[in-house]
Amino acid sequence: MSRQGNSRLFTIASFALLVAWAILTILPLYWMLVTSVTDAQASVSLEPSFLPRNPSIAPYLRFLARGDAPRWLLNSLIVATAITVANVFFSTLAGYAFAKLKFPGRDLIFWCLMATLMLPGQVTLIPLYVLVMNKFFLGDTYAALILPFVCTINNIFLMKQYMTSLPTSILESARIDSCSEFGLFWRIVVPIAKPGLAVVAIFTFVADWNQFFWPLLVTSSSKMRTIQVGLSAFRFSQVTDYGAMMAGSVIASLPIILLFFALQRYFLQGVTVGAVKG
Repeated sequence: MSRQGNSRLFTIASFALLVAWAILTILPLYWMLVTSVTDAQASVSLEPSFLPRNPSIAPYLRFLARGDAPRWLLNSLIVATAITVANVFFSTLAGYAFAKLKFPGRDLIFWCLMATLMLPGQVTLIPLYVLVMNKFFLGDTYAALILPFVCTINNIFLMKQYMTSLPTSILESARIDSCSEFGLFWRIVVPIAKPGLAVVAIFTFVADWNQFFWPLLVTSSSKMRTIQVGLSAFRFSQVTDYGAMMAGSVIASLPIILLFFALQRYFLQGVTVGAVKG
């Protein structure tokens, strides 16, 4: 009875801790949502309120009507989508090559790539900035926002580990049937690897949609800003319209939420690969 009582007490304590953590996590998001439908005078006071005062969609209209807000959203969508598609394609190719193909120097190249993960991003930031801005003269362009991130080592590592779990016998059977290497990759590997592709797509899209520092460095005009940089500069005369800023933050959160729910089934399969054996 004592052991059963301790187990029940532990379960209750764990559940209470998880509920408290969930509330702390959701509370800022809820406050953002409430503020986004609060009238301008009440939102400027910044007094925490669990219910909107005089709820209205006016903050959303003010956000979309001022400055280049619609263009910021379009820029973020273009940049994040292009980087996500490029990463899914190139990291899947590289992961397949490192996991299933044999070529001279394969392991050496892979571990050299892995060694670069130990370098902080700040170390390569200045050389990358000089290369993009002073050598290629790509400042204030989509190319400057996209090209440095078309393929990342993290995604190559993730796809390499996922490809390792794929059965080699299927690939060998396709080769015996005279299937080309790219045909094998496109017709067999890619359909099987959908869960891994979903994980890469979600992680990459979220990371690049929320990216702030690099777009701030390489963009100078308001029309080339992404939504995150645009929100940071969202000022009206002498007062900050927090209602409109929160409305912009809610709008900026929607693509990430929609992407996750669209790929949720594949994402859950991808993150649990290898968790259960037998």
